[in-house]
Amino acid sequence: MNVKELRKRMNLTQSQLAELCGVNSRTIQNWESGGVIPDSSMKLLEGILKEHESDSCLPEKNLKKGVPYYNVDFVGGFDIMINDQTVNPDYLIDFPKYNRATCWCNITGHSMEPEINHGDIIALRKIEDIRFLPLGEIYAIVTKNDMRTVKRIGPSQNPNSYMLIPTNKSPEYGPQELMKEDILFVFEVMGCMKRF
Repeated sequence: MNVKELRKRMNLTQSQLAELCGVNSRTIQNWESGGVIPDSSMKLLEGILKEHESDSCLPEKNLKKGVPYYNVDFVGGFDIMINDQTVNPDYLIDFPKYNRATCWCNITGHSMEPEINHGDIIALRKIEDIRFLPLGEIYAIVTKNDMRTVKRIGPSQNPNSYMLIPTNKSPEYGPQELMKEDILFVFEVMGCMKRF
């Protein structure tokens, strides 16, 4: 392992790498000059590199690549949304884990807590064929009368409807029945994160 190349790849100074490894800067200089690296230190260096590479897969705002973020709210409960800004995205979010998403949007309300919290942004992937939606999954739903909600879909006694189930078990939140014919769009909620 070329320690100098590794250090530069992680954009660290010798002092920073020394601190991460629990050694002094002189030891790092020695390793970079071809000195022997103990097995325990080698494993530590490999772990630091692996952690650094996984950190580089964190989300970032981008203007050229990624998935569009729209400043539009989906609600934990049903509500009519007035701030529909879906014409142009504010920016793109480049997050490799969720780059299959159609878009990112806001979530407001508390009915899906603690899974999805008020103020999070959610990665949504549009479902083109909504004739079959696996039960138990979380979806963002837009109705024909422009209401939006995020809920887990559960079975209903009526084959022509879905039961929308909140995560929050507080008495103020309860299941709601939604007729399938009232659904305009459905998005799979792929994941969520705190707003930048």
